[in-house]
Amino acid sequence: MATDAPPPEGHSDTSPAQPTTEAFNAVAASAEFADLRRSFRSFAFPLTVAFVTWYLLYVLLCNYAGGFMSTKVVGNINVALVLGLAQFATTFLIAWLYSRHAATKLDPKAEAIKSRMEADV
Repeated sequence: MATDAPPPEGHSDTSPAQPTTEAFNAVAASAEFADLRRSFRSFAFPLTVAFVTWYLLYVLLCNYAGGFMSTKVVGNINVALVLGLAQFATTFLIAWLYSRHAATKLDPKAEAIKSRMEADV
């Protein structure tokens, strides 16, 4: 809730100074930032395409290959159930891989850019 009351006496603004728009634009145009974007895109785009393809293959198989999908694997477990559960496993695997990629490749580059921007202010 916003009020018109002034801040308490002796209170100083401890928030860090913010970079200017020009500083953000300069960083966005830098080779270092382009490298960060390239690192992200080279990981995210291929995995996204692969997962969407894998998902669409599953949907198409469910719709048009009923005989194959109803093939029993073990007991009452059929191919459709195995591939459906593999969708979940793939999702978690991609999330784990991205987390590792971000921690090792993206976060250090982003932190370097951030610290340089904060030092310039």
